Amino acid sequence: MAENPRARKIADRIREITVRALEREVRDPRLGFVTITDVRVTGDLQHASIFYTVYGTDEERDETAKALSSAKGVVRREIGKGLSLRLTPSIEFHLDALPESAASIEHLLDEARQRDLAAHRAAEAAQYAGDADPYRKPKDADDDETAAS
Repeated sequence: MAENPRARKIADRIREITVRALEREVRDPRLGFVTITDVRVTGDLQHASIFYTVYGTDEERDETAKALSSAKGVVRREIGKGLSLRLTPSIEFHLDALPESAASIEHLLDEARQRDLAAHRAAEAAQYAGDADPYRKPKDADDDETAAS
């Protein structure tokens, strides 16, 4: 199913308004270094899921989640002012797991590179268990003459 282009435009606008509201309107000291990574809006434009990341420790992430939860009304008010919709969508903040997933994938890729390098090194040092060319070759006519004499 194709994404609704109007919903994508509204989501982009909500992202811009949310960033601006968090910078200018929200004065919560618990709010850490937040980056809004994505916004997804339902097809009927009634609900917006705002994804964010926080730079810092797990404790700072928890404090930022609490700050965003308490600032939800302020952000929604600013979204309502900035959009020309009949109804302001309800908003919900979600911690984006993208950085952790990317770090995990990067770790797995490094491990795969190391294993490939080890396999390549083992292949370079490997020797044949038997002859280098174990296949029989057809006899030449010259070999037949020397064997007959």
